[in-house]
Amino acid sequence: MTLDVNLLLQAAQQVAGSQQYPKGALYLVPTPIGNLADLSLRAVHVLALADAVACEDTRVSGGLLRHLGLDKPLIALHQHNEQAVAGQVVARLQAGERIAYMSDAGTPAISDPGAHLVAAVQAAGLPTMPLPGPSSVTTALSASGDAGAHGFLFEGFLPAKGAARVARLREVLGQAHSTVLFEAPHRIEALAQELNQVLPQGRVTLCRELSKQFETIATLPVAELPAWLQADANRLRGEFVLVVHALPASVGDAAGLTPQVESLLGELVAHVPVKQAAALVSEALGLPRKSLYDDALRLRQAQAARD
Repeated sequence: MTLDVNLLLQAAQQVAGSQQYPKGALYLVPTPIGNLADLSLRAVHVLALADAVACEDTRVSGGLLRHLGLDKPLIALHQHNEQAVAGQVVARLQAGERIAYMSDAGTPAISDPGAHLVAAVQAAGLPTMPLPGPSSVTTALSASGDAGAHGFLFEGFLPAKGAARVARLREVLGQAHSTVLFEAPHRIEALAQELNQVLPQGRVTLCRELSKQFETIATLPVAELPAWLQADANRLRGEFVLVVHALPASVGDAAGLTPQVESLLGELVAHVPVKQAAALVSEALGLPRKSLYDDALRLRQAQAARD
């Protein structure tokens, strides 16, 4: 079916045109993470108004604009040149132009370029107009069913080195919030093993190829994730978003209150600060640092009361 560009632009103008779109402003335009139908009519309207479009990849954004029947000057602005090119964008905004910024997929500045550009625009005293739209973070969170979580932490991509990855996982997992991770296909199996090492008692929602033809969403125990991935080679393909569920309080308490752990913590807090004691036991035993800290603090207070 051929896209009726004129009809699309008319519809965008009709539903989005009542809002103010000042000149000399930067417009952050989220783009589809897989399905073109997720591009909002407001985004179409802003792109039609823009004097130029700054973008992470001119080939990707140029193709999207052509699909919409729009021909706009493009400004390449990506992770390697963002700080340098931001000044050029600011100069054009100061001249009264409307500039739209698009990363390749999803919302700009969320594990994509854009944050340095926004900071430069703010420093110049110019307005930034963010549009709501597609985001793999919120899409995955809504599908996770982590009803017991108290908020979420967006971690994105972990460090590339194994030791640093595990250390970071120990810091952010096993707490009262969901944790959102991004991962590439060539590291997804390693991440599954690392999650199992750090939080074997946890649960995870794995989202693969969100909003695309072969979208996969599965919620399962962390301990089963490595085998689940190995069971089908297709499960290793594509881009991944993982939501590691919040650890229920009862699980965290059980992990930190075994007699062996309590004895070890009690010995440590008698000689080192509470935070350090919790970190040492977490590193040694792979237990959640937050619950260990709470237990260590309780033990230290009990020792102080006896002294």
